[in-house]
Amino acid sequence: MSDKRYTTVSIPVELAEKIEKRIEGTGFHSISSYVTYVLRQVISSIEEDEKKEVFSKEDEEKVKERLRGLGYLE
Repeated sequence: MSDKRYTTVSIPVELAEKIEKRIEGTGFHSISSYVTYVLRQVISSIEEDEKKEVFSKEDEEKVKERLRGLGYLE
């Protein structure tokens, strides 16, 4: 027995029809599997971008204040 849980998400019929055409001849056997794949890619990309943020806004302000104090910024 699978311990995966699922929910239902509604999308416009027009979009579902476009997805059906797009997945023809691919390894995707349903609209749900394609949408799940795309959403995982989007979330993964967002999470990677968030990891790349070196400085928080607070850190950035501290650096700017320090540079102002040293006379490098006005």
